[in-house]
Amino acid sequence: MDVKSYIKAARLRTLPLSVSGIIVGSFLGNQFSNSSILESSIFWLAMVTTIGFQVLSNFANDYGDGIKGSDKNRTGEARMVASGKISPKHMKNAMIITTIITIIVALMLIYVAFGKENFGFSILFFLLGIASIAAAIKYTVGKSAYGYSGFGDLFVFLFFGLLSVVGSYFLYTKQLNFLIFLPATAIGFLSTAVLNLNNLRDFDQDKINQKNTLVVKLGITKAKKYHFFLIFGALFASSIFVILNFSSVIQLLFLIAFIPLIKNLVTVAKNKQLPELDSELKKVALSTFLFAIIFGIVNSL
Repeated sequence: MDVKSYIKAARLRTLPLSVSGIIVGSFLGNQFSNSSILESSIFWLAMVTTIGFQVLSNFANDYGDGIKGSDKNRTGEARMVASGKISPKHMKNAMIITTIITIIVALMLIYVAFGKENFGFSILFFLLGIASIAAAIKYTVGKSAYGYSGFGDLFVFLFFGLLSVVGSYFLYTKQLNFLIFLPATAIGFLSTAVLNLNNLRDFDQDKINQKNTLVVKLGITKAKKYHFFLIFGALFASSIFVILNFSSVIQLLFLIAFIPLIKNLVTVAKNKQLPELDSELKKVALSTFLFAIIFGIVNSL
């Protein structure tokens, strides 16, 4: 077994983005606790569970696009199934093993968070976990893969944004504060912006392979306007949360993370060669991760 190929298929550069919602939700949910978030079992189990979902999604994406032929002559990182470095059968086995491990960790998380006295919540979060696994696999796998029909953006917003932030917040508090949907929306928009950049970069190839992403449906000009909406939407949602919970000017430090994001908008607006947007993916993903850390810390002091 070529371990390096599986590590490449796991796409480690996507992991900071995947845990951004957990970071925000955990900081805000743990703010009234007497212990540090780094001492919280809920935090670490939620992080590992989310990473498991992301790795599964990346394996499934590699597998689904590989067997459909969508990764031929692609821009950016080489895909392992399409390149022949991992066979479809072995990638499917990797998906099964990752699913089993992730379910086990998720069950540990649910038990630590809810114990025996909140059985209803345990069932709810178990079902959400199953839904997350299904969403991770069905993005590109199967005839009805939603990533091929323009629904990828919606699922990223729901799972990376709303479920990640609101869900992790609920693990701590056992209750909902509807203001938490504002930072959840911000993370969802920023995560979707990364997907939109990815789909802009792959526009020509996706169109040839009949992968009807939202970018393919909208066209380049509208997709770029949509990208502006996502970035400014995230800025607006997070700013409203700070205004409604304002206690110190230090809370405005989260704006630092939007400096590279605004620069990204300039790059996208000026871009004429779509493959050149590949380098912007990492910038937006890491900016989202930076936003999550700063926003979580300054709003939980």
